[in-house]
Amino acid sequence: MTWDRLVCANCAAPVSEGRCPVCRANRERLEQEGPFAGLNPAVLLALVAVLVAAVALLAAHQTV
Repeated sequence: MTWDRLVCANCAAPVSEGRCPVCRANRERLEQEGPFAGLNPAVLLALVAVLVAAVALLAAHQTV
């Protein structure tokens, strides 16, 4: 789940709107988490699959 779909427990508004201090604080924290924090889990799974395939091809190429 991406952070723009989160709902604040304090004001019941989307966190991405930043209506209350709790929303704004959580939005700040979520924006600073890192480069892969906002990616969809399916995209992360696809990236891992590509990485595994690349390593397998490299290993197969080196054994020949």
